[in-house]
Amino acid sequence: MREIRQRFHEELRALEGDVQQTGTQARLLLERALQALARGDPAICDEVIRGDDEVDQLYLDVERRILHLFALQTPVASDLRLLTALLHINLHLERIADQAVNLAKITKLAHGLPPNPTVLQHLEEMGAIALGMVGAAMHALARRDLELTRSLPEMDDPLDRLNRGMLQLVLAASDDKRVLEWGIRMYVVSRQIERIGDNAVDIAEQVAFLVTGEFHEFTDASHPEIEHPELLERGGSPD
Repeated sequence: MREIRQRFHEELRALEGDVQQTGTQARLLLERALQALARGDPAICDEVIRGDDEVDQLYLDVERRILHLFALQTPVASDLRLLTALLHINLHLERIADQAVNLAKITKLAHGLPPNPTVLQHLEEMGAIALGMVGAAMHALARRDLELTRSLPEMDDPLDRLNRGMLQLVLAASDDKRVLEWGIRMYVVSRQIERIGDNAVDIAEQVAFLVTGEFHEFTDASHPEIEHPELLERGGSPD
């Protein structure tokens, strides 16, 4: 029995290592997609799109092994928390990789259109924040760092503000149809980067659950006025 439990915990450690590897690959895809965006480089876009296959394979392998352990073992509470947290984190990382691919595909579609330098600067700032958030979330997992997990929503605030202001920047160039076409595509890019930040916050929530044994959402999408108090004054909903 002791040998079986030892093998079980070795597999848990291996699984967590592979989830970290998925995180590394997803973050690399995001970094390359942001480079492609900054340079307007279709070749880097193609590299990002091809790289998604590796992340998908890592994701599927980890999911299969987690489900296998659920089926064949009887995890105690702490092990059960780790397995469920890894299952959710693995999914969020796969989504981040998909969003990086979306960035690359949109950048490729916008190739040849004249960019708006102000919009591009804002997108680069958003990308740097999102990249840092993904890295911070995975560091929090590695160190079981509860304080770091709770810093993720604060890191996400400027990302949300930049995303909310993006449409106005895009429409400011509406007198030039080709610049506007590029800007509309970049507005979609902005939303994808904002979603990457959301996924990083979701990962942090799972790490906090792993550490404390209690799950709490760091943000409350069902009550947007909590995250966006200005809505109480003007009505409506956030972008």
